[in-house]
Amino acid sequence: MENATILWVDDEIDLLKPHIMFLKDKGYNVFTSNNGGEALEIIRSRPFDIVFLDEQMPGISGIETLLQIKNIYPGLPVVMITKSEEEAIMEDAIGSNISDYLIKPVNPNQILLSLKKNLENKKLISEKTTFNYQQQFRSIGMEISNRLNFNEWKEIYRKLIYWELELEKSTSSGIADVLKLQKDEAGQVFSRFVETNYLGWVQGKTAEKPVMSHTLVKESLLPVIDETQSLFFILIDNLRYDQWKILQPIVEQYFRVERDEIYYSILPTTTQYARNALFSGLLPTEIERKYPKYWVNEDEEGTKNQFESELLGEQLKRYGRDLKYSYNKVLNLTAGRKLVETLPNLLGNRLNVIVYNFVDMLSHARTEMEVIRELADDEAAYRSITVSWFEHSPLIEIFRFLAEKKITTIITTDHGSVKVDSPVKIVGDKATNTNLRYKTGKSLSYNRKEVFEVKNPMDAYLPKGNVSSSFVFCRNTDFFAYPNNFNYYVNYYRNTFQHGGISMEEVMVPFITLKPR
Repeated sequence: MENATILWVDDEIDLLKPHIMFLKDKGYNVFTSNNGGEALEIIRSRPFDIVFLDEQMPGISGIETLLQIKNIYPGLPVVMITKSEEEAIMEDAIGSNISDYLIKPVNPNQILLSLKKNLENKKLISEKTTFNYQQQFRSIGMEISNRLNFNEWKEIYRKLIYWELELEKSTSSGIADVLKLQKDEAGQVFSRFVETNYLGWVQGKTAEKPVMSHTLVKESLLPVIDETQSLFFILIDNLRYDQWKILQPIVEQYFRVERDEIYYSILPTTTQYARNALFSGLLPTEIERKYPKYWVNEDEEGTKNQFESELLGEQLKRYGRDLKYSYNKVLNLTAGRKLVETLPNLLGNRLNVIVYNFVDMLSHARTEMEVIRELADDEAAYRSITVSWFEHSPLIEIFRFLAEKKITTIITTDHGSVKVDSPVKIVGDKATNTNLRYKTGKSLSYNRKEVFEVKNPMDAYLPKGNVSSSFVFCRNTDFFAYPNNFNYYVNYYRNTFQHGGISMEEVMVPFITLKPR
């Protein structure tokens, strides 16, 4: 940071004149003090960018001075300098939120490195990150234009999420815009890829197909159950892969990530379809036929996901796993706290399923509540709210408990959501469903080029309301709007997070296996 102002506090400050001259020659403004009391007065009298602080001083010690500095200016970087290498002193300083720790005798380059690390860190990281993405931009673009398979698409999505999170550290808004354009291009190509291959996947006509909602338990969960004595399976409704990646550092305080996998949600990417498929191991029409009492159609009254536990039990039996399991659904804070209290009672089960509903509620609240829309104005803010919730929720207490008890845990979801911005006109009768990303009904009118159309729902193992019913899905960031109230729909729903259609964010979702540390 050019012309940064430094306060250097040391009871032997006269011996440090060569260091101070070196810093002044480099363009830094350097103030000095030989005791903690005077240093605190100087800090109150004018602004500083950083403080170098001797740990061993007569009178007010370095640690005591540090605590008082942090009490006045919590964000002011303080670099502790000491002759001692005692572990207890280091721990005391680190616990008091120092920015760096140097051992005497220090040389000028050490000081300079510490200054750059603390004062220019964000700028250097921003420049390096921007340069690295620019290097990757062309290769990612070339990959997107190739004929990718479902595994290669997962890797492209991982790369895009990685750069999206990295470039949040960048001060260049221009490079973030470039990534947004590349991600949008990838989203459009991915939507066409799913459209081309989806019916082949669900009909079993394609030899190579991804793990999907209805095969997830068989292919990904059962192998973990078989190798563990006790397993917790935590499904966070509507958790996108980018949201998992920003929660990962918090979770890794308690667990190590053994497997970080992505699976494909079925269509529609909604709770009614994707989560019932997950717990049943069947596609929607298969559930309807095999377990009619557990399936509720779009046009029928009642909760669409009230039989998840029963469907899971039937699936476990089909695959010869006659094991003791529990199922708990958390829809609010009170239910979350109650579940934390009852966790010890669940430890005797081979499998414990928890469905946690916060992220889904957040996406709906962001649409309906103005204050949430303002707080989660963009993707980064949406992720930030997710982190804030997680850090203060009963769910993190659940993770702490499971880690302490050394229990293998899985985090997954049923589908993701996408921030929509492009309206697609559609007309339907009063019986048409209300979801903005897919529509089903008998009298739908739309431009066939703008949607993924399934004229015969049975081809996609979707229920057919009547003879002429069809399903249509939005691609990438599109959303449906009715022509008769078009401007209202567009203004109200644009830039909200929706699910039900085809996008990387909705379809490619996390399946994470955690082992306790």
